[in-house]
Amino acid sequence: MTECALNLLTTPLLHALPNEPVTLPGLLALLIRDEVESYPALRPHQVPAWHMFLVQLAALALHRAGVSNMPDTEAAWAQALRGLTPEFADDEPWCLVVKDKSKPAFMQPPVPEGISLGNYTATPDALDLLINSRNHDLKQAVALQAEAQDWVFALVSLQTSEGFGGAKNYGIVRMNGGSSSRPMLSLAPLAKDHAKSNEPSPGSWFRRDVSTMVATRAEEGAKYGHVGYPQQGGLGLVWIAPWPEGEQLPLQALDLWFIEICRRVRLSMQQGCIACVRGTSSTPRIEAKNMNGALGDPWAPVHKTANKSFTLSSGNFDYSKLVELLFSGDWNLPLLARPASFEAEGGTVALVAQALSRGNSKTEGFKSRILPIGGRISRALGPRRQELHELAKKQMEEISRFDAALRLALTLVAAGGDADKRRKEHYALTDGARTTLDHAADAIFFERLWARFEAQEAGRKALQSEDLRFVSELHRKAEEIFEAALPSIPCARLFRPRAEARARSAFRSSIQRAFPELFCDRESENLSHANA
Repeated sequence: MTECALNLLTTPLLHALPNEPVTLPGLLALLIRDEVESYPALRPHQVPAWHMFLVQLAALALHRAGVSNMPDTEAAWAQALRGLTPEFADDEPWCLVVKDKSKPAFMQPPVPEGISLGNYTATPDALDLLINSRNHDLKQAVALQAEAQDWVFALVSLQTSEGFGGAKNYGIVRMNGGSSSRPMLSLAPLAKDHAKSNEPSPGSWFRRDVSTMVATRAEEGAKYGHVGYPQQGGLGLVWIAPWPEGEQLPLQALDLWFIEICRRVRLSMQQGCIACVRGTSSTPRIEAKNMNGALGDPWAPVHKTANKSFTLSSGNFDYSKLVELLFSGDWNLPLLARPASFEAEGGTVALVAQALSRGNSKTEGFKSRILPIGGRISRALGPRRQELHELAKKQMEEISRFDAALRLALTLVAAGGDADKRRKEHYALTDGARTTLDHAADAIFFERLWARFEAQEAGRKALQSEDLRFVSELHRKAEEIFEAALPSIPCARLFRPRAEARARSAFRSSIQRAFPELFCDRESENLSHANA
């Protein structure tokens, strides 16, 4: 009998408020009953990895059991999870610590003979995938009083989201290259009190994603038939398979929804506390380098022509990035970012866009955007995506014109009011104000876009009213930003009155040429006063 400790199927290790600690099958049952509000120990960057892990695990268990109805009891889920590992009578794949290293442990593959794991790690945050620069941003190895669940979250985060970490430290295959990251783009039901918070409901989101995956299993399998996933019998939990040095798992051996691991890791008990040792490998665990991450991940957008999964790189999920992903037509939206057939048209959902921004052997922050979106709008992401794209491009052009007016006016101040003396260094002085304007535009972009889209149904006047509303809000923001930036632009004292006067005139003239409708009411009002 294998000596195991901290069995996730039988030991309540996971905190899911407002409940007492629960087992892994107990957590799945709570999620089905929508009785989970939050995971208090889950770090922000771990949220997408944890959600994706739970959904894939549940979908795999239901598929292997041959059922589509999701059970709501702990016992039923425990049976379903054990159905994924029938060859392990002692639950080794579900235990955090397994002394026999030839056996798997939770998210920890067996260690082959002759392989030494010597990189000692005392805390789960040091095991996690974040790369910190000189210990500045997030302090390293500080979780000295860690609980077992902290190791669970770190293992899931590392093994399902890590990228290339240097020689013999390979990353996952569900990303486009080692310096990329695994993205999440998904629709999600909002929590009941979403008026106070835009956070998705963990339970409703879990149920929605699992139901969608189970309902579309055959369709998605056919869509990715070129990959070679078997219809039945593919390996779902990659960590339970032996990992001989130098050998890779072919995609043809894996289930469509496989949960991968990318590193050799083993936990042990040291003086009553969990500790970890890590090792390297001569090859990536899975042979899929030529696939560029386009492997049927239900949360990952894939470029239509390049056939590669989306990489956030060093950017953010700002309006320009989301317009590109959602509306341009250049990207195939992932399964779970499209409305499910069973979802009603009414009601507001959230569009969840999350990814770890990565570079070469560095992470540049966890990026997350949760965007409320009406049911009718979410359904338009498919058949009417081109209409949304045209409206979005119009708004982006309007933002560009305000940006140009701000840039022109502020550089005029730096040049002392003489347009002929503007230089390259003067334009650089406007970057801060222009960034502020872009952030202000981003804050209202999608709310106004949805309103413009809806206004199309109400007729021309309604659409014109929404058009004017967006540029009016931008105009007000641009004026505020312009006035706030003026004192910070260096200018000789002798020329500042002239420079600021000419800058204000240039700013107003630029906007008036681009948007004469903004000044119609003012001119009519001035004319009335003059004739009085």
